[in-house]
Amino acid sequence: MEIELDKLEITHNPAENRFETWVDGQLAKLDYSEDGDAILMMHVGVPYEFRGQGVAGKITQAALEYAKSKSLRVIPMCSYVRDYIRRNPQYAELMKQRGN
Repeated sequence: MEIELDKLEITHNPAENRFETWVDGQLAKLDYSEDGDAILMMHVGVPYEFRGQGVAGKITQAALEYAKSKSLRVIPMCSYVRDYIRRNPQYAELMKQRGN
């Protein structure tokens, strides 16, 4: 199944501490934890058959835009998030310490 990324709706589910989307009835998500002025991005999970089509990137982008809008410092615990930020340097500033 080919995924149309521009039609993929990413939602923020604060009750579950995740950003999520449903692809063909299956959950793809980025789990996080907020701690004061920081957001720890713990894990990005996409069902196997939908990997490699940009779903994880779309979810990660939504989470990083949320962090940016809330002035949160991003702590990437997940290697995918860390690599995504390396590939998209416009988000690198979010990993720097605030203040002091």
